[in-house]
Order: sequence, then structure tokens, then C-alpha cells
Amino acid sequence: MSKEFGYIPKEERKKILLLSDDIRMHSGIATMAREFVVNTSGHFNWYQLGAGINHPDTGKVFDLADDINKRLDITDADVKIEPYNGYGDVAKIRQLLQTEKPDAIFIFTDPRYWTWLFDIEREIRSEIPICWLNIWDDFPAPMYNKPYYNSVDLLMAISKQTKLINEIVLGEDAEDKIIKYIPHGIDEEVFFPVTTEHPLFEDYTKFKSDLFQGKDIEYVVFFNSRNIARKHPADVILAYQEFCESIGAEKAKKCALLMHTAIVDQHGTDLKAVKDAITDPEFVNVYFSNNKLTPQQMNLLYNIADITVLMSSNEGWGLSLTESMMAGTMIAANVTGGMQDQMRFVKDGKWLDYDADFPSNHRGTYKECGDWALPIFPSNICLAGSPNTPYIFDDRCSSTDAAKVLVDSYNLGATERNRRGALGREWVTSEESGMSSANMCKNISAAMDEVLENFTPRPEFDLIKVEENKDKKVKHKLIGY
Repeated sequence: MSKEFGYIPKEERKKILLLSDDIRMHSGIATMAREFVVNTSGHFNWYQLGAGINHPDTGKVFDLADDINKRLDITDADVKIEPYNGYGDVAKIRQLLQTEKPDAIFIFTDPRYWTWLFDIEREIRSEIPICWLNIWDDFPAPMYNKPYYNSVDLLMAISKQTKLINEIVLGEDAEDKIIKYIPHGIDEEVFFPVTTEHPLFEDYTKFKSDLFQGKDIEYVVFFNSRNIARKHPADVILAYQEFCESIGAEKAKKCALLMHTAIVDQHGTDLKAVKDAITDPEFVNVYFSNNKLTPQQMNLLYNIADITVLMSSNEGWGLSLTESMMAGTMIAANVTGGMQDQMRFVKDGKWLDYDADFPSNHRGTYKECGDWALPIFPSNICLAGSPNTPYIFDDRCSSTDAAKVLVDSYNLGATERNRRGALGREWVTSEESGMSSANMCKNISAAMDEVLENFTPRPEFDLIKVEENKDKKVKHKLIGY
């Protein structure tokens, strides 16, 4: 944001205590948190308890004001990070409430990380509001999350499905909450198309040549996500092998699958072993990129790609799709969770919305979507779960269906793929999508201002009649929509 966007002098700003991944790190949570913290630093003062696993900087506090002042062309940013092992605990939060005296707490990530915070929500909300940038991957609506949703004042839902889930699970209690749809937003000045006329085109050409070791590659399928089970990176390799077989060995020799991910992960698999076992090295080119890259280098990878693919069976959003669209590159994705938003499915000429009678398009009710997207509809929808999350749909798409989509993309030709990719960038920067950094930060600021202006402290206690909880059954259709 520029200084003109919602600027408030430092001494007049509200201070927000942010609990999330350390914004200096590279996870999806950290990336998005960094985006809205930095760009709203002329509107709010921020103090982050920056989470990490065995964080090496625990015990220190970092002041980011000088760097942010230069970025935003202001002089009075107030942004500090206190690294911490994990997302926090009751004692630490009580300490920060006393020492930092925030005007609100802002949490960002899965509810299972915040159960300890929800346990003391009355203590906190008797003084200040709790705001939650939240997501849930899929239906059935998680009725087991109701106590969590009831523990906050503002629910900012990253996907349209999440907003509906918040409303369904809360029921009548939703009237006492502020619930907003605020999708992830990408900086259009960081991710953009590198055309032949662009000053970076020479860097792009060298980067591509070095990446493929001088090999003549004309079509690139790109996977950029974690190597974990629900992302199904092995299925991406299998789909690519099937794609190469479909177009024939000679054409396949000029194609490549580029995977920016950990080659081996205990939560996923050994992707090199998968590659060695199921691909034919004579004509199937699979490249791995597992080094940490700058956002500028990531933009070059998206520009090298002809299509970015995600086959996740559970996916709250799918940040690589948004980055790809911002870079002007087409996307292919499983129709589940927040990835549906980015494909912009259409009903009666309008961007598809959801309700209790139609909570998801994962059954393929509507096929028309943005030209920049090639949907892969799940071939199997099963109910998975665990003791903490007893039920959630697992939407599996098949490698064969994904391979057919890749063939369709290949057959479009470079000119048509570029045209469609440009339409994706045009839409993702629009007010309708809300998926640019500017729109996300504007919407987060507005929602935070609203809750701060309308916050009513909770009383010290409520009188509750203890009776059987009958609010367990989901209140939406499960099949047939």
C-alpha cells in the first residue's frame, strides 16, 4: 500500500498482536501474513509472535520499521517480531497483553493450533476482540468447530466455502459475528508476465536455459507446493507420464514437468523414487527444484511454465494457483475447496456462489469457468477423518483425468495459452476477484476497523443451562446437488 491508503499517524493507530508463522519465513501462512502486515503498516501497528519449529531466534525481538518505511514511503511504521517455538501459550499471551497492550489479537491458520487460546477467550474478549483469518478445506460442515468459531469476534474467510461453513456451523450465533469473504491476494508488481519486450527477458532466458541445462523445452507443467500426502505430488508425476504417452515420445522429449518442492518429505514421499519407478527417462523429463528462491525467481518459474497444476484432495486455497494467474500462466486444478474460487465457475453468467443446498461444485454440477483454468473433477469423494476432525470429504481426482487436461492444454498451443493466461491475470487483479494484494489488504483493514469500532467486551460470565448438545447434524445437502 502507498502512504495514501488508509494512512494513520503512528500514535493514533491501533496495535494488533499477530499470532502466525514468522513473516520472515516462506510458508504460505508466512507469505500472506507478510503481505498484509507490511502493506497495512501505515494503518495499524503490528507486534507478531512469530511461530517456528525450534525457532533459532527465540528470545530476540526484531524491529522491521526501517525496511518497511522504505517500502511504503512512510517514516513511522511500527512492526516488531518476537520469534517463538510454536504459536504461543497461555502464559506468553498473558505477558504480551500486559507489556504490549494490543487493541486486538489476529490469528491466522488451522483451528487445531489455537485450542489453548480459545480456552481463555473470555479473559481476552472481556478487553479486546479476537480476529481470525480462517479456512476450512471441505464439507461436511465441521460442527465440531463451533466452539472455535464462537470464540472470536471476526471471521475472515479465505474461500467462499469457508464463509458458508462459518455461517452454517454457527447458525443463529452468526448474527453476533462479523463474517467476511477475504481471499488471498498477490502483489501484481512481484508476479507478472515477462514478455519479450520486458527488461527481465534476458534474465528469464538464461534462467530457463540453466534450469533445463540447455535442453530445448517447449512446454512446461509446473507443480509448486509441499510434498505431503494431501497434495498428491506422486499423482502429478503419474499424470505427467500418462500425458507423455498420450502425445507420443517425440513430442514429449520437448516437454518437462518441473516440481518446486522437497524431493523427500516424511509427510509425503520420495519423489525421485517415484520418478525412477514410473517414468520412462527416454522421453519423460522430470526436473526438481528444491532450493529456496526469491519471489523474483519464483516469478521466472511461473513464466517458464505453460500451466501450473495442483491435484490436492483437500486444499483450502492453493496459493501457487493465484501466483500463477498473476504471472499470466494458466492453471489446472482439482475441483475442491478454495481452488474452485480461482477457477471462477459460472452459473447464469455470474461467478458461482454456494449455499446449504449447493455447498460445493466438486460433483461437477457446473462446468463453465474462466478461460485461464482447466478443471479436473474428482473421480472419487470419500469421507475421511481423525479423532480431532471426525469427518471431512477427501476429493480425489484421477491421474488419467489430469493427464487428459494436460493434453488439452498442450493442444491449445502457446498463443492460445498466453491469451488465456492474460485473462487470468486480468481477473485476479480485478475488484470482483479481490485476489490482488491491494484488494486483500484493503478488505482486511476494513474488516479490522469494523470489529474495532463495534467491539462489545464480553461479560465476566454467562449463565448457561447444561443440557445435551443437539447441534451435531450438518445443515446442508451432502449428495445430489
